[in-house]
Amino acid sequence: MTTTRRIAFLGCGSMNESILAGLLAAGLDPASVTATVRRAERAEELRNRHGVRALATADDDAANVAAVREADVVVLGVKPVGIVPLAREIGPALKPSAVVLSVAAAVSIAMIEGALPAGQPVIRSMPNTPSKLGRGVLSISAGSSVGPDLMAQARELLRPAGTVVEIPEEQVDALSAVSGSGPAYAFYLAEAMAAAGEGLGLDAGLSALIARETVAGAGFMLAEQGADAAALRRAVTSPNGTTQSAIETFQTLGLAGIVADGARAATARAAEITRELAGPSSS
Repeated sequence: MTTTRRIAFLGCGSMNESILAGLLAAGLDPASVTATVRRAERAEELRNRHGVRALATADDDAANVAAVREADVVVLGVKPVGIVPLAREIGPALKPSAVVLSVAAAVSIAMIEGALPAGQPVIRSMPNTPSKLGRGVLSISAGSSVGPDLMAQARELLRPAGTVVEIPEEQVDALSAVSGSGPAYAFYLAEAMAAAGEGLGLDAGLSALIARETVAGAGFMLAEQGADAAALRRAVTSPNGTTQSAIETFQTLGLAGIVADGARAATARAAEITRELAGPSSS
């Protein structure tokens, strides 16, 4: 992130660490990064692995405040229930120009802005688990004090973790139902394919292997060939062939509708969790 001098990662679990690792690989100076974690052992691990300054909140209850004092970007990566209390804790220590970037699910921009000084720039991001491998989908949504320049900086910050898309916040739950929960859908498909192969007489280990590699390979084709899923499906579905028989069975049983119903359920649950985190005032 060329225009940013210092970045603080508050909470450095697997998602925040994957973003951090991507930035460092892209040339970010480790000396410009401060991370806070709960345990001293985890702080030592981050120092040894990445060469960054890492503080343990269990040893220093002012670690988060110390981490953000000179930060240009503050990435909030604690569990959703802890985001608003953390924002209240660090608010007085933030530079007015510091961008607060939340990667927590279900915590709205309004909730974060309400816990910070008026006018503090807030951006909400929704990553997914393939971000750990640099192949994720990460959304960014602007808070009320964020303009195009800051959104461009957020895009640059998150790009090492995958594809970054800008959406209005009201679409975050829908995006999460596809990209956030989506990896589990693909894993579930691989499970079902492996079980089907075993049911047809394949060795369990072999069936699991070929199902896993087939789903992974198909995903790679989607990402690398630039074609849409329907076009790739048609390309491997010969008229009156075996694949067509399988696809017609899926269509008869309503597979597309099942996936749509699942996505709607995920969206509804995300909205419900947001209301729960917001408390009685959201009702």
